[in-house]
Parts: sequence; C-alpha cells; structure tokens
Amino acid sequence: MTADFLIIGGGIAGVSAAARLSHLGRVTLLEAEDHLAHHASGRSAALFEPNYGLAPVVALSQASEDHFHEAGGGVLSPRGLMLVAGAGEDAAFEADARALGLDEIAAADARAMVPLLGPALARAAHADHAWDIDTDRLIQSFLREAKENRAEVVTRARVTGLGRDRGVWRATTAAGEREGRILVNAAGAWVDEVARMAGVRPLGFTPLRRSMARIPAPAGHDLSRWPMLMGAGETWYAKPDAGALIVSPSEEDPSHPHDAWPDDLVLAEGLARYEAMVTTPVTRLLASWAGLRTFAPDRVLVIGPDPSEPSFVWLSGQGGYGFQTSPAASRLAADLLAGRPPALDTGTVAALSPARFV
Repeated sequence: MTADFLIIGGGIAGVSAAARLSHLGRVTLLEAEDHLAHHASGRSAALFEPNYGLAPVVALSQASEDHFHEAGGGVLSPRGLMLVAGAGEDAAFEADARALGLDEIAAADARAMVPLLGPALARAAHADHAWDIDTDRLIQSFLREAKENRAEVVTRARVTGLGRDRGVWRATTAAGEREGRILVNAAGAWVDEVARMAGVRPLGFTPLRRSMARIPAPAGHDLSRWPMLMGAGETWYAKPDAGALIVSPSEEDPSHPHDAWPDDLVLAEGLARYEAMVTTPVTRLLASWAGLRTFAPDRVLVIGPDPSEPSFVWLSGQGGYGFQTSPAASRLAADLLAGRPPALDTGTVAALSPARFV
C-alpha cells in the first residue's frame, strides 16, 4: 500500500516526524540499521541547553521545552551547566557565558560544586537551565504515538534506489520496495546521498566527527549532582553519566557518512585539555566511541519542501541539536505539510527553509 509519507532515517528526526505525520496520513519509516537511533542519535550527549546554537536553533529548542516536560511523563532531569576557563581564556569565556546565559561565579564556589576542579581554574560561570534528556524515553514516546496511528517502521531497510512516477516515490531497500507520495529526508549524515538518489540537488551537508570517552568516577566522587562542565571555547566537555563521566574533546573533524569511530590521538588531546583543569588524571577508559554531527553550510537545520521538488522534504542538518530541537522541528515539518500556519515565527521558518540555498 502506498503511504502518504515515506520517511528515510530512523534517528530522532525521523521518529519524531513519524509521530507528527501519523496524524495526517499513513506513514512508513525506513531505517538502514537493525534498530532505531543507531548512529548520531545513539551517541548524543543528551543535554537540553535551550541557549545553545544560532538563533534559529535556539528558537527551535525553546519551542521544544514544553514537550520535554510532558512527553512520557517528562523526559528531563536537572543537570546544570558550568563553564570553566584557565588563565588567558577570558575572551572565549566571556563570549560563551554571554551566549549561554551563564552567571559568573567565584572559583571557590565552582570548586564547592565540583571538587575535582584544580588550581588551573581561573574563571567559572554557571546556570541551572540545562537538563539531562532521557533519550530512550523520548524516542519511545514518539514511536508509541506513531504506532498508535498505524505507522509502519521498517528496520534493516537501507535505501539503495529512489524514483518517482505518477506522483509516487518508490524506494528500493534491502527489505523490499516501499512507496510514498511525500518523501521526508531525515537520513542524518546520508541526507545529501538520499537527495542524489532522488534526483534532487544536494545542499552541501558536512558530517563532523565528535569523539567521547567514558571514564570511572574520578577519585571515587559522587557525580550525581555535578553540572556538565565545558571548557571555554568549547574545547572539551565532561558530563556525569550513570556514575561515570563522559569526556569529549569537542572536535569537529570533517568526515564522510559512515559508522564513525574515535581517533585515539584526538581523544588523547581532548582528555589532556580536561586533565589540565582537574586534580585527578585519567588512568583508564571504560569505553570510547564517536558520532557524526551533520551540519548545513550555515549550521542551521533545514526543514521544509525542496523548492525544485515540493514532494521531497528536508528534515536535516540537526548537527549537535537533534534531540533538543526534535519536538519543534518535527512539528514545523508537520505544519508545513498540513498547510497550516506554523507555530514558529515567520522569520525563523524562513531561516530554516531549504529555499535559503536557492
């Protein structure tokens, strides 16, 4: 049976779109891997920081907050965010604190909150407006909504060919052929490849690798109430995670679409930047991994029908903002496809539209 909406990509973008669009018609979602949220969505830092990113991204994040408090009984838990800087990092520190809406605090107060911070700490800023996202609960909430409206979710269905005939898109996949009248491109790092298969002009997305290491709780500290730490200039970050600590070098190395893995040298350099600010060195890793954060040329999400082919819809370029923007981004896609006025202001809608690249 021909679906109304054929979604390619089973990360948070595709799953949230499936939920929203399932109220408008029949949905089929295609995911290449064995399970949903395998790539970038499965490797997220899972933080909701509504002031993080450029203005259109911030608008999406702020418009998503109510959903986070309601979905699945609520998917947020308190975390907070602390920016730390060493000597000579004043310009980067002040720019980050201003952009993220953080209040400067005394170094002694920062150490009282995070006893791990060492003598290299020169300045610190903090705010409570950052929360951990229960990403699994959020995905399951969207998935449940989609399936309640009879959406079809097909895994192990890598798309190898796309064509359109008589108003219907046909996707050739490892799980057989699927059809849909509207094609939604939510394929993460592969969005330009999907566009090429569909005969639509790629927009120039770039996947950027970001690595992470999971280390034991330093010196046996209880990390449960520590905020996420970020080095000035976003040169590294560290976030408590289930009794351990995730540390990232925050690199943005251009890559190609693939199942990413960490670069050991880059990871070591990032851990060294983290170690310079703390009292306990890293002696072992519990695990390490990497993900691809895929950005449009202007680092803003791309949401809406392609100007040259309105039945081809972009829901792409989530970068590092996929989870925290997903409620509002998927709602905008549904608003546009339903022909109803978007909840977001017209300036933000235009800034997110693929028409900006024409």
